[in-house]
Amino acid sequence: MGIVERMRLDGKKGFVTGAARGIGKCTARAFAEAGADVAIVDMDLETAEQTAAEIAAATGRKVIALKCDVTSEEEVKAMVEAVVEGLGGLDFCHANAGICINAPADEMTYAQWKKNIDVNLNSVFLTDTIAGKYMLANGGGSIINTASMSAHIVNVPQPQCAYNASKAGVIQLTKSLAIEWAKRGVRVNSISPGYIGTDLTLSSPTLQPLIEKWNAMAPTGRLGKPEELESICVYLAGDTSTFTTGADFTIDGAFTCF
Repeated sequence: MGIVERMRLDGKKGFVTGAARGIGKCTARAFAEAGADVAIVDMDLETAEQTAAEIAAATGRKVIALKCDVTSEEEVKAMVEAVVEGLGGLDFCHANAGICINAPADEMTYAQWKKNIDVNLNSVFLTDTIAGKYMLANGGGSIINTASMSAHIVNVPQPQCAYNASKAGVIQLTKSLAIEWAKRGVRVNSISPGYIGTDLTLSSPTLQPLIEKWNAMAPTGRLGKPEELESICVYLAGDTSTFTTGADFTIDGAFTCF
């Protein structure tokens, strides 16, 4: 069997949070294209159902939509149970849900800080540990977390200390869980995207001035595309990455190289 065949995810089951649109939608579609059955998990159930139907029609895989507040322990537990029941198991997951609140630190409210940490970091802990417990008890699996290049640098010109801190926490959580579970069959890795041009980002008039500044600073002179994150996630979800755990993959067009 060649490398292309071994990269496939035939027979595997997984879920992606924040998957109704953007990066999560792209990785969920890539997992299905590689042969996996996938759950589209999002707070926006209507859009998640549309995404699930679209991916199922394009790939022929079983794709379901689930509503979940990933900051709620009870809802994450129920979601993982629904994935296992609906798909027949759980081999991988992509904890991708996140938000960014731009506010100067001296003006940011504590509520804003807590919301950013809750959605970006605490939810990853819940997703990883609840899915991880199932994987640990059922032969192993792979967990992929979405961190950010903002875990490695301080972005300018926008002020986003809470986002930066939360994403740095995701990387350390990833490494910590990888060490704890390394001999128990569960791998944990993260991806750190740079500025990615999702539909929402590109259509936002408030972001246009920032995009111009980001592109002027970027070695490649452009935003990344969500599709440019797909292959690393398919690799991490599959069996060709069985010696890869505790790693963070920066996909940023060399933005953090200087």
